[in-house]
Amino acid sequence: MRPRPGTGIVRPNKRRFVKNAILANLSLQDLAAIGEFLEPVVLTERMVLQEPKKNLNHVYFIDSGLVSLRVVAHGSMLETAVVGYSGAVGLSLVVGGNIATQQSVVLFPGGALRIHADHLRRVMSERPKILEGVLRYYQTLSTHCAQTALCGVRHELERRLASWVCLACDALDGNVLPVTHDYVSVALGLPRSGVTRALLRFEEQGLIRKMRGVLQVHDQKRLQQKACCCYGVIASTYACVDHPAGVERLPTPVRRPT
Repeated sequence: MRPRPGTGIVRPNKRRFVKNAILANLSLQDLAAIGEFLEPVVLTERMVLQEPKKNLNHVYFIDSGLVSLRVVAHGSMLETAVVGYSGAVGLSLVVGGNIATQQSVVLFPGGALRIHADHLRRVMSERPKILEGVLRYYQTLSTHCAQTALCGVRHELERRLASWVCLACDALDGNVLPVTHDYVSVALGLPRSGVTRALLRFEEQGLIRKMRGVLQVHDQKRLQQKACCCYGVIASTYACVDHPAGVERLPTPVRRPT
């Protein structure tokens, strides 16, 4: 069933402002086609968008906020990627998967545009440029997850932490992360004491400021220099999603300096 009139992006001359990079890079015609099926959704903190071994019913194009993708087993979890305005959640269905393989949980609240899986399959079959944009992001996300796995076994704590903070800022398009030491240590599989000491060193160097439940990045460029090479690899792949060559782009906001 299609959304009720007025609930989605329906007319090119009355389209809502779109921040999500996948949608923003579509032509007006393709945006109108997929917009018939999109509905806005508020993402609240700890909201679960997909669970492992559960059917994928919807795909969420993230407009704002941050979603954590996780591998979970026997009461433990390890984060494999973070998804922000550049991406979407639930796209494994694009390559024939109807069952979620990871857990997706909202880390920082925001908003998304949701589409039923059947509607997305239909519009991608009719509009190859939509399929192309979705596949471009899916490949980028696969690179992100694989690089995270490599990072976890090859790189030391401080560089991994710097890389995660920079990637989270990029995905969120901001420099204030409402995150605790406990979360970072669990998500990255790092000792909490080591995370605390590393963040303290970053603060002493003027790179960040720690407050209760909040981490504010003051100098992201210098923090990037602290990060391992995985940050550069992952960030460069997302650049291909945000700025694909030869694509008619919709207006997008200017990124705030960090």
